[in-house]
Amino acid sequence: VVALGIGLSLTAVLVLISVLGNRPTTLPASYQAFRDQTTACGAEAPAELEIMSFLQAEDQGLGTEPVTATINTSCGAIVLELDAANYPATVNSFVFLARAGFYDGSVFHRIASEFVIQGGDPEATGTGGPGYVVADEFPPDDFIYEQGVVAMANAGGGTTGSQFFVVVGDNARVLNNTFNVLGRVVSGQETLDAIEAVPTSVAPGTNERSGPLETVYIESVEIGA
Repeated sequence: VVALGIGLSLTAVLVLISVLGNRPTTLPASYQAFRDQTTACGAEAPAELEIMSFLQAEDQGLGTEPVTATINTSCGAIVLELDAANYPATVNSFVFLARAGFYDGSVFHRIASEFVIQGGDPEATGTGGPGYVVADEFPPDDFIYEQGVVAMANAGGGTTGSQFFVVVGDNARVLNNTFNVLGRVVSGQETLDAIEAVPTSVAPGTNERSGPLETVYIESVEIGA
């Protein structure tokens, strides 16, 4: 840094990277495969996502009041009420990524009828993330992932990132309480029904019929009060 004459400390550089992200230009082939499919619900495909990676989620100053988030998809809008009081780190991260445009142009890579729809992965494989992890904020032992709950996907403790799922059926009641809760759906059941109706095939490497044959995009995520 000194040799380049920029005059920034290493700490400042890291903060700058955290704000702007590290943005590769090459889109993953797995995401491009979704771009090559028909867009669901007769919609037009939005602009391609911009790959971003961050060192951490910046504090969004949310407090403890519920936060409204509207996920605009190819099939319509889904309105969420985010539970900032009980899951502050989880909600802060989601809001940070939404405001950064991280989710714009990404896809729902998993549509499992009567179970969940899942998105928020820039890789569109179930393995991608934002470059950092969110602290575990698991719900109480008796929590039920019932229809309308929105929670964060993970691969075990200490691995929560950007991926989230919306519960669309009773099959999710078997899940244990090891997924950070984000909030609940308060509007948009017709949109969820339309997404769940998208034709699917068995997802690669699984026995689950959840691989969308038409692409449902997250066009944008708007954060309200």
